[in-house]
Amino acid sequence: MEELSGSVATQARTPRIIGEVGDGDGPILVVTAALHGNEPSGLKASRRVLSRLQDEGISVAGRVCVFAGNLTALGESTRFIERDLNRQWTPEKIAALLAGEGPDDAEAKQQDELLTLIRERVAEADSGIFFLDLHTSSAPGKPFLTIGDTLRNRRFASNIPLPLILGLEEQVDGSLLEYLNNRGLVTMGVEAGQHDDPVSVDRHEAVMWLALVQVGMLSRDAIADLHRFQTLLADDSRGIPKVVEVRHRHAIHSGDHFKMLPGFCNFDPVAHGQRLGTDDSGPVLTPEEGRVLLPLYQGQGDDGFFICREVSRVWLSISAVLRRLRLGVIMRLLPGVRRCRVDRDRYIVDTRVARILPLQIFHLFGYRKLRQQDTLLEVSRRRFDLAAPKSIELPGPPLPENAEV
Repeated sequence: MEELSGSVATQARTPRIIGEVGDGDGPILVVTAALHGNEPSGLKASRRVLSRLQDEGISVAGRVCVFAGNLTALGESTRFIERDLNRQWTPEKIAALLAGEGPDDAEAKQQDELLTLIRERVAEADSGIFFLDLHTSSAPGKPFLTIGDTLRNRRFASNIPLPLILGLEEQVDGSLLEYLNNRGLVTMGVEAGQHDDPVSVDRHEAVMWLALVQVGMLSRDAIADLHRFQTLLADDSRGIPKVVEVRHRHAIHSGDHFKMLPGFCNFDPVAHGQRLGTDDSGPVLTPEEGRVLLPLYQGQGDDGFFICREVSRVWLSISAVLRRLRLGVIMRLLPGVRRCRVDRDRYIVDTRVARILPLQIFHLFGYRKLRQQDTLLEVSRRRFDLAAPKSIELPGPPLPENAEV
């Protein structure tokens, strides 16, 4: 395994498979880094972890596999070449990719190769499979975790002392994290800090060690300085709410000429109506008070910023109880709520009738927002909230038997 030098690595020097350590007797942890080519931190951190596992002969109960994402964009030190690779993972786009009907560009090749590798590891897993996605941002600020809100994902994140972000996947379509979560994998994403900040690498490394312990691939005694990693993350997130929910996304388009006002960091408090940026229409104001998340300070991207609010941990505990009791079925009995004809896991909510049922109530019972049009809100029950599926299959051509991995 070669070390990255400088702030980025070129495509020619970075293989798709960064490394794999362990054997088949146990769960598999798949790690992706540099899905955005200007985010090399996860690659550096992964190499540290893999090298230490090998150099110290640390026994891994299972296998950890690290894959690089957008190699072409990595070589150019840019987020993407033609399309954001982390917005291409909808069932429709994947079906088009596999049928040869999608765009024929740099990102298509990256996605096809990455999907094949993940499919192979999913097919090999017989003791559980976990997915960890490593990211950084253009703005400075505190690190955080993001998950699709299932109880299985909550357990995966529970040992890592970073703020937990819920609802981000409802605002962003086509992320790899959400796609794999919906197929039944246990998933978690990490935003470790600013792109080129050395501490982002330290944070990514810390999360990887703690994740390996959490899924039972390493004992706590196997890493003598495990407490140091826990302390690093706890100190770096001090003063930030433990759990927040994303409530607003400011989407931008290339013709908007959006520009974020300078000086904002992750989790900075903002007031209702506060000016956060400008575009061709004039000042861009916050629609509600809360905390700003992922303010955009780079040329590429279609997310100007997000606004989030703290979620009570009591609320999460109540949510867990309601889901374990499977009480979400009562939602279809409420006025203004009807089941979708084509998908029994979806409900259509007429918000003119069901005014006492804000989206947060559906979150409580394990549903996520799919879309809202005028007064109609469509929500869907999260699959595999409590238990893993009997089997996980990702779409694609048949995998060869005894394929080289």
